[in-house]
Amino acid sequence: MLTSRTFEGRVLPRQDDDPEDQGLAFDVTTLLTRRKMLGVLGLGAGSAALAACAPTSTPATTTSSSAAAATTPATSVDTQNLTEMPTETNGPYPGDGTNGPDVLDMSGIARKDLTTSLDTGNSVDGVPFTQTITVVDMAGGNAPFAGAAVYIWHCDAQGRYSMYSDGVTGESWLRGVQVADANGQVSFDTIVPGCYEGRWPHIHFEVFSSINDITDATTNVLTSQIAIPEDVCQAVYADARYASSVTPFSHITLDSDNIFSDSIDLQMDSVTDQGDGYAGTIVVGVDTTTEQQMSMGGGPGGMGGGGPQGGPGAPPS
Repeated sequence: MLTSRTFEGRVLPRQDDDPEDQGLAFDVTTLLTRRKMLGVLGLGAGSAALAACAPTSTPATTTSSSAAAATTPATSVDTQNLTEMPTETNGPYPGDGTNGPDVLDMSGIARKDLTTSLDTGNSVDGVPFTQTITVVDMAGGNAPFAGAAVYIWHCDAQGRYSMYSDGVTGESWLRGVQVADANGQVSFDTIVPGCYEGRWPHIHFEVFSSINDITDATTNVLTSQIAIPEDVCQAVYADARYASSVTPFSHITLDSDNIFSDSIDLQMDSVTDQGDGYAGTIVVGVDTTTEQQMSMGGGPGGMGGGGPQGGPGAPPS
């Protein structure tokens, strides 16, 4: 009789692969299980201890330990007047398996630092940016959506998307997943997005009820986008690394953007200058009991967010 291979008492879902190659859900379960055990033992969840349970085959996988990061200070949320975030297209370059490449099944994608690629270890350059998202469970009495998994992705300083744009199809930078803490918060270390023709600078994201759902993008409970404020873009695009973003940004306004033109109030990031970079915060209301609330810009599926690859709004080659 064949005996199933196990790791820390759990059967490996991919019997022929090593423990570090079991995929996102297995990675995060391992991290959270170890954090829980450390808490039972009274050892805390220090980054050194968590790092020990992360795969170590590439530099990028070390950062996956941040999926189980310590609880962040709560952001004040007006739960009395909360409105559900409108649904937007995931665009032509989601990398979630709905349009070709699927980064969500890659080991190490659960991470805070998005500036490196999982396989190559190559890094991306730009002005540092920390994005914090507070997810609120409207169906649960507007409580913090603890345990929700959030996947974000965006273009680089030159307007390119990893996994899709010419020259960077083998990269996976500026894509990552975090699990919301007790305050419903996730935080990512990334760069300020660049700009390409036809779109206002933005960050894409998908929210899932739990990490167990994230390898099937169709199970997400919200797909939407975050807009970067104009003054931040103007300041950042003066940096030589963003030279190719200057002209596209001069051609676009929030009123002419096909996603944000109908309404921007709930999707505009609140950004502060940190001196050596920027920090953005936004509150995202999610109602799991309703259909996703479609914006006039278009719903999930790749159309309406800049068009199909090669069409209007596509990032430069």
